[in-house]
Amino acid sequence: MIQPAKRLNTVQEYYFSKKLREVRELASQGKPIINMGIGSPDLLPPPIVINAIQESFEHAVAHKYQSYQGLPELRNAIATFYQQKFNVSANPENEILPLMGSKEGIMHISMAFLNQGDAVLIPNPGYPTYTSVTKLVGANPIFYNLNDASNWQPDFEELEKLDLENVKIMWVNYPHMPTGTNATLDTFEKLIAFGKKHQILIVNDNPYSFILNDNPISILQVDGAKDIALELNSLSKTFNMAGWRVGMVLGNPNFINQILKVKSNMDSGMFYGIQKGAIEALHLSDQWFKTQNKTYQERRELIFQLADILKCTYNKNSTGLFVWAKIPEGKTSEEIADEILYTKDIFITPGTVFGSQGEGYIRFSLCISKKVIQEAISRFA
Repeated sequence: MIQPAKRLNTVQEYYFSKKLREVRELASQGKPIINMGIGSPDLLPPPIVINAIQESFEHAVAHKYQSYQGLPELRNAIATFYQQKFNVSANPENEILPLMGSKEGIMHISMAFLNQGDAVLIPNPGYPTYTSVTKLVGANPIFYNLNDASNWQPDFEELEKLDLENVKIMWVNYPHMPTGTNATLDTFEKLIAFGKKHQILIVNDNPYSFILNDNPISILQVDGAKDIALELNSLSKTFNMAGWRVGMVLGNPNFINQILKVKSNMDSGMFYGIQKGAIEALHLSDQWFKTQNKTYQERRELIFQLADILKCTYNKNSTGLFVWAKIPEGKTSEEIADEILYTKDIFITPGTVFGSQGEGYIRFSLCISKKVIQEAISRFA
């Protein structure tokens, strides 16, 4: 019998992959399941984006292999976007690398910079992929705790107490998933100083900046950030293009070149039409965000009502595609989530999916229509 690689012993199947099989099985049995667990946008991409990909099919180069670095026009569009939205200058020639989604970038960055035995600082709670990718490349996760008392910002006194000798990368994710908390420039400045002091590559994963957020910021706004930091971003949430797989990483030319060495051995370039659509998306005016956020605001108000019914507390000023809610004491997050699934046919994510600091919380997605949320509320009447 062919044995799997030992590295697979370090990771488990992604929670949502496993749990969604159960949810689909319940649905196949006739259960009227409402899925409030996944942040997969249900809204359409901008029409101009769809038109761009449709028109691209007739272009002479549309179906050929594409550059590993993406179209120059795409890199220029990313540079313009970052300049206009974040006041960050990035050279499109060598400081920007388009990716097939930012999740791909997590693996590429890890493969480019981590050796077996290196250590990685990972937020708890945080995106589970940071941990699984760290383990897959043979590095060791070191979790740093975030909590409500500190507004889910890193505690730098606690960070200094950790064994940092072998730490090579620190993952940061603001606006934070799952809590929806935005960073501050003060936090980013402290992170850059911390990274420089200990020679740790700081990577901010930044796909939620424009969802219900009046203050989008980038870690690259900090003076000297490019010396020690990278930023990942994505069009998945911002422009409802999750299935298109369009992301990017920005940083200094040396960092980008190391990532490109990995990427160029892993894919054969992003489909031409997808790049053309991404270019159009990145050139949209702020009216796109205002219109989309109005929809999310209306949905969030209904989610707040549902959270109230469950006697949860939450931050009304959170950003992103989710509502992070603290549950009443007495039951665990998974017990609450399963109880709601099996008695109300509603799937909500338990906070422990994102780490031990997620115990006592559940997460609602805003990627469902008002009508469906109202149906969910009615099930508790």
